[in-house]
Amino acid sequence: MKSLKTLAIISFTILINTSCTKHEKITPFRGKVKFETVSVSSKLSGRISKLYVEEGQNVKKGDTLAYIDVPEITPKMKQAQGAIKAAEGQLDMAFNGATDEQLRQINEKLKSAEAQLDFAQESYQRMENMYKDSLISQQQFDEVKMKLTMAKAQVDAVKAQKKEVVKGTRIEKINQAKGQLDRALGAKEEVDVASKEKYLIAPTDMSVETISLEEGELLTKGYTLINGYKNNSIYFRFTIPESKIYDFKVNQELTVENPYTKVVYKGQVTFIKQLAKYADITSTTPLYTLDESIYELKIIPIDTIEEGSLFLNSTVLLKQ
Repeated sequence: MKSLKTLAIISFTILINTSCTKHEKITPFRGKVKFETVSVSSKLSGRISKLYVEEGQNVKKGDTLAYIDVPEITPKMKQAQGAIKAAEGQLDMAFNGATDEQLRQINEKLKSAEAQLDFAQESYQRMENMYKDSLISQQQFDEVKMKLTMAKAQVDAVKAQKKEVVKGTRIEKINQAKGQLDRALGAKEEVDVASKEKYLIAPTDMSVETISLEEGELLTKGYTLINGYKNNSIYFRFTIPESKIYDFKVNQELTVENPYTKVVYKGQVTFIKQLAKYADITSTTPLYTLDESIYELKIIPIDTIEEGSLFLNSTVLLKQ
């Protein structure tokens, strides 16, 4: 009986040793399955008018995810279009010069100013004679003299205005009109861009994970409406203590196993970085001491993994 028991123990020991030599050893390192995340937010504030996707749905790059109603865009577009028309009119006037009607108005204004000057000169001459005969005071004469001076200045101003109109518009006014038009066109372009932002578009092929708001709710600027995962972006994340990190190198090939399905995956280390003390630790066993630094190991699968064969945050084991 003892011989049979001894023989069984020896046979079991040989079987274990044989298994260990034929298969890779599982290390204590436990990792998690991760996907590259995608967040879709709005550049504008508005009300969600329509959602075109549901949670769990796969979408292609360029697909419309949602429509945001922004009522302010329509009046702003009208304002921009009106500003463009006004600026174009100013620029046409600057290039074309004064119209016949404007010239007629300036000539009429000049005739009126010259008539006032003639009357002021006649008044001045009469008052000058009366002043010499001491029939009016010095103040009355000074008032008439001042009116004459003002009439002359008015005539000179209208003549200068007419000369400028006939000669042509100054380059400064043309540049000013061009600047107003450029500003108006820029305002319209800004509204056009904002109008396109009413549609939230998928930035890449992705799986919609969560939708944070429903139709009819208000979406604020910069708020993430849809979270998802980029298709074919699976990677494995391990946290390694400082005492073990020197066993790994960037571009090193490693083997990862699903402990439940026993499926193994070949992967390559893409980067190693130190984690903050409060970072998520994927290992469930105390493989490190409190004074050790913790590092993140990112492993990208070498071969394409069939969609749905691994789930987010599911556990994987590292094999040596």
